[in-house]
Amino acid sequence: MLLERVNLQREMEALRRKEMKEQEILEEVKRVLKKDRETEEEILQRISEGDAERDETNNFNFDLLESGRIFHLSQIKKICVDYRLRFLNTRFYKGDLPQEAIFAVKELEAKHEVKLQGFKMVAPAKYFRLENADDPMLFVPLGNNYYYLIHKWGTDMHPMRKLLMWPLRNLENLLIFSFFFSFLFTFGIREVFFSKFRETSEFLILFLYSFKSVIALTFFYGISLGKNFSSGNWNSKFYNA
Repeated sequence: MLLERVNLQREMEALRRKEMKEQEILEEVKRVLKKDRETEEEILQRISEGDAERDETNNFNFDLLESGRIFHLSQIKKICVDYRLRFLNTRFYKGDLPQEAIFAVKELEAKHEVKLQGFKMVAPAKYFRLENADDPMLFVPLGNNYYYLIHKWGTDMHPMRKLLMWPLRNLENLLIFSFFFSFLFTFGIREVFFSKFRETSEFLILFLYSFKSVIALTFFYGISLGKNFSSGNWNSKFYNA
């Protein structure tokens, strides 16, 4: 069997066609990656700059939404009040936005063929650039005070935070806490400094002084630092609200 002779010109032409095809594939990959990068940068800019104070309504395909990620404003408010968190426009957010959150937004926009607006964030106050007057969650509005959870990151909230923040929910909780704290405080003072005062009337007098002192110090501290109850500042953009 005779071997066919090699035509060097045709070999070079085939090699050129192969290299050009590979180059076209590389260029296409570069264009796709560049487009993805530009899309991610645009999403990050949209989240960082935020939107107007009014809530936008996003035109989702409701058949594609996960019902477990839909929350009413009242439910978000309760969580914020219980754990002393803020629910604010993302333009106030000063923490780092993880890449997973951007991917989640990009995936949701591609699935629903929509450009999301009205981003909001649930997080502790320290994560926001608040004006004078450990577990972020990114939301977008659906309309009628319903919000869709896009992404959650960070560590889960410590279970003790809810208990520690209980006195700061509202005035009633603060008074109840002050009452029981004053009672225990009075009992401790009597045992250490006034052990001879065993009459109920004497204990009540000490308790009244302790209760008044605790209330006075609490309100002095709160007013001087411009603090407010969680029920009043959960959606406030002011650090002293």
